[in-house]
Amino acid sequence: MSGVESDAGVFTFLLNNLGVQNVQFEELLTLEPDSLATLYPVYGVIFLFKYPTDTPYTSTDKPLDGTFDHGAAERLWFAAQTIQNACGTQALLSVLMNKDGEVDIGGPLRDFKEFTMVLPPEFRGEALSNSELIRDVHNSFAKSSPFVDETQRTGGEPEDAFHFVAYTPVDGTLYELDGLQPAPISHGACSSEDFPSKVMEVLQRRIARYDLSEIRFNLMAMVGDRRIQAQEIGDVEMLAREEQKRRDWQFENALRRHNFVGFAGAVLKGVVDMKLKEGGEGAYDKWVEEAKTKTRQRLENRKKGGGGGGGEDIEMEE
Repeated sequence: MSGVESDAGVFTFLLNNLGVQNVQFEELLTLEPDSLATLYPVYGVIFLFKYPTDTPYTSTDKPLDGTFDHGAAERLWFAAQTIQNACGTQALLSVLMNKDGEVDIGGPLRDFKEFTMVLPPEFRGEALSNSELIRDVHNSFAKSSPFVDETQRTGGEPEDAFHFVAYTPVDGTLYELDGLQPAPISHGACSSEDFPSKVMEVLQRRIARYDLSEIRFNLMAMVGDRRIQAQEIGDVEMLAREEQKRRDWQFENALRRHNFVGFAGAVLKGVVDMKLKEGGEGAYDKWVEEAKTKTRQRLENRKKGGGGGGGEDIEMEE
């Protein structure tokens, strides 16, 4: 499986396609507990972070924060991660499967949960990877890789890796559910009402273990459908915003499924052919030089504070 993008729209439609009703994801831009509490009901959060490659990540004795609860896997749904690049979907399921009763997870997932609860965590992970429904839904949102390097890396810095984990309150305890760890991690007593403040404390401690320059984190909350809340309180403007958000997410997800490299190449080829027909190699070379000159002027204007505006195209920097 290829990984999925850490995006609220992607994860919301993952839920929908798995058959889950009246639940969505919201991205959080702050670690303030109030920002999470205002999204009530909150079922859990999913945290994306840079996977440490210079220090051991797993331990059989004690995690870096909290305590292993080896017996909890018999009471809650916890699966070992057995395949690469599916940690986002697995984190989603780690919250969702433990909210059956609070959330309508749908018949197929309920059957899958009942089947796997009698299995140990490692076999639950294998069952997850072999589920046709989960695999097909995951792959339908997997990130496209239009450029593939066919050569093998022979040196240099390794690529950064990222990982998703889930946090959710279950039976009065705040659990961290990470399929790469040997067991659920308990972070102490926690009710649904206390969850926003308790989970933010845990996340702040986790982030503090990184260098101050590391800012590549992402946090999303699994919450009730905001459209339903808008309808219940009679907020017409909120309902309109949420409906528009869904349309935007649907459009963006449709774009993610397509590889536009061929289209872009065809457009460039057509433009080049047109310039060659206008005046041969000379016209083409002139066109390229004019583009370079215009780009340099925009860069100079930006350095001088001119902004390079005036209705011109926006410059994109690498």
